[in-house]
Parts: sequence; C-alpha cells; structure tokens
Amino acid sequence: MINQGKHSVLGVQISAVDYEYAVEEIIAHAQEGRAFGVSALAVHGVMTGALDEIQRRRLNGLDLLVPDGQPVRWGLRILHQIRLPDRVYGPELTLRVMQATAARKIPVYLYGSTSETIRTLSFKLSQRFPELCIAGASPSRFRRLSPAEKQEVIREIQESGAKIVFVGLGCPRQETWVYEYRNQLQMPLLAVGAAFDFHAGHLPQAPAWMQRSGLEWLFRLIQEPKRLWRRYLYLNPLYLLSLFAQAIGVRNIPVLFPDQQVREESFG
Repeated sequence: MINQGKHSVLGVQISAVDYEYAVEEIIAHAQEGRAFGVSALAVHGVMTGALDEIQRRRLNGLDLLVPDGQPVRWGLRILHQIRLPDRVYGPELTLRVMQATAARKIPVYLYGSTSETIRTLSFKLSQRFPELCIAGASPSRFRRLSPAEKQEVIREIQESGAKIVFVGLGCPRQETWVYEYRNQLQMPLLAVGAAFDFHAGHLPQAPAWMQRSGLEWLFRLIQEPKRLWRRYLYLNPLYLLSLFAQAIGVRNIPVLFPDQQVREESFG
C-alpha cells in the first residue's frame, strides 16, 4: 500500500497513492459514514485547475485526487521525484471499489450519464459482481439544478441507503458536483470520468500498450475528434510546457484559455 502524500502538479494537489490505498480509504470512509471526495485526474482535469483559480480551489477541496493519466503520474516524478508503480486509472479504480463493496455488502449509487447508459451499466456490473448492491441510480439532467432540485438529489441518495456514490458527469462538471455535495452527503463521492460509458460498453477503451505509453488521449481523439480535438491538441502541449516551467521555478505562464473557464455551479 503506497501513500506518499499530496504534491502540487501545476497547483493541483495530486495524491501519490496506489490502487490499494485508494480502495482502502474509500471503503473505510463508506463503512464509517464519513464524507470523502475523490476524483481520478488526467491531464484535462489537472489543467482545468491550473487555468482556473475557482476550479483549482474546488479540486484542492477534495480529499483524494489520484493520478488517472500516465502524464500526471510522470508529473509527480519530474517535479517531486516520486515513482509510483502505476497510475490510478478511474475506470479500473471503479471496478476495484465495486469488487470491494460487493464483498463487504456495501450499497452503492450511480449518478450521471444517460438513462440508457445507467441501465446497461447496472446490468453489466451486476453480472460481473453478483453480490453487488446497487441501491439507486439517477441519470444526469444535463443542466444546472435549482436549490430545490439539489435537495431532492441529496434526499434520494440518502433514502436509498447507499454508502458510496459513483459520479459520471464528465470533467470538470463531476469534480464540481463532488465538491458541492461533499459536505451534504456523509459518504465517499467518486468522480470517475468515462468509466460509466466504458463499462457499459458504449465507448471502447484504448489498448493496454497505448495506456501504458500515455497515448490514451490519442486513441480517444481518433474516436471523437470533433469533441476532443481542442482539449488534447491544446492542453497536452500546454501541460508539458507548464510542467517544465514549474520544474525550473517559473510560477505563472500567462496563457488565456477561455473555453475551459469553470465558473458554473454543478451540472446535474
């Protein structure tokens, strides 16, 4: 089990941990009924915090930000000489936590994505983990929620009996959701990115060799070029430039990136 603390990668406090530590912490907080905000951050997630002070405050207000992408893991090594054996990939972390909850009879809740994805995901997870208890599920409404609607979401999750919520709203909205609901729900809230679509079978995952080489972004770009080209072709080089700047002690790079300013409230 590895826990080497939190370290700044472009101002975002990444937890230098492995899968075992992350799963154990999530399960412990679930069993004890304590709030615990978790996200698995790839380059895109880190850069939303690096480029937006409000989002950086949200991210750093969570309890565990694991290095989802290989470049984030490499950032820990370049900046802080921390050598983790592997990244903590959100979809894989999802399966490991699901397996642990099934073994311990801990009920879970699925929040986000579409009704179709949620139904398919629930079915496939139940097939994979027969002992898994899915206490409830709600698809995204794909808009901001009113204060009354937020209270309704909180009430539904609490009344379901769930002890962990998996949140699949996409970055950065899911991190905003976890930040805003963390103190309202006394349980772990896990922002798991594209895990819902991957495990429902609606999106293909990159081959293992591309994942190991830090080329998963290229696979996803080929799959969804119109939606993702700006994210990867702009953010990836900027991430590398910013890493170099931090490594040599340059504090700020004046780069304007208006498309990624995260000023909105949670997207439910």
